[in-house]
Amino acid sequence: MKIGAHVSAAGGLFNAPKNAAALNLECFQFFSRSPQGGTVKPLTQEDITAFKTTCEENKFSEYYIHAPYIINLASQLDRTRKGSIEILRKELERGTALGVRAMMFHPGSSKGMDREVALEVVAKGINEILKGYKGTTQLLIEISAGAGEVIGDTFEEVAQILKLVNNDEVGVCFDTAHAFASGYDLRTKEAVEHTMDAFHKTIGKNRLLISHCNDSKVDIGEHKDRHEHIGDGHIGKAGFKAMIESPSFKNVNLILETEPEEIAKDIKTLYTLRDS
Repeated sequence: MKIGAHVSAAGGLFNAPKNAAALNLECFQFFSRSPQGGTVKPLTQEDITAFKTTCEENKFSEYYIHAPYIINLASQLDRTRKGSIEILRKELERGTALGVRAMMFHPGSSKGMDREVALEVVAKGINEILKGYKGTTQLLIEISAGAGEVIGDTFEEVAQILKLVNNDEVGVCFDTAHAFASGYDLRTKEAVEHTMDAFHKTIGKNRLLISHCNDSKVDIGEHKDRHEHIGDGHIGKAGFKAMIESPSFKNVNLILETEPEEIAKDIKTLYTLRDS
């Protein structure tokens, strides 16, 4: 298990590993492009070399891309779905060029569409994204908090999407705040084991690659995506200690996505919980 966080790549992608090193991280996550969309500057060989060199200099071997927030594979609009497919495929290609381990994305919202149909549409989109893909960056579905008509908030929905995807390499990013807000208890050792047993039986142990490690501003089952600093939310330090000690998370890297101004405190807390 390595401890990491989402870091800024503003000013050049090579700044992501620089910022991660400044925070004393063991791995990191970043955006390779603006999360809100817009024009994307093509990667040059100079960009790739500078990024990889900075990673090597700071001894980073595992790093991840978060897909843009504009993605919606469940949209009723063909333009939105096709655009999302194109963006995700290009991000996988960019990730491969940069040596990125994996890229996670939010499946999207099924507004105005039957839920079962939406799951099929998302799976179809993933199959299109991976058609002919020979890269090394793994695609990950991120568990959602289930606000509104956002899909992928239950293990069953994620499992249904994966069942319809023609690729066994698609994995899962387990966001602790999202899972908790979706009704999965993570506050005690017993709760963590119960929740992860359900994950393994429904989705499969081999699918879990990384975990977004965030406490929750909202209580269990409130279906709102509200990250809180570790120990200051409704999951609490005992819950994170239980996750860190659980066999289910033994080889799972933890990526913080809490507010930057206090993230150093959260990093220290996770190191203490893991190493004590």
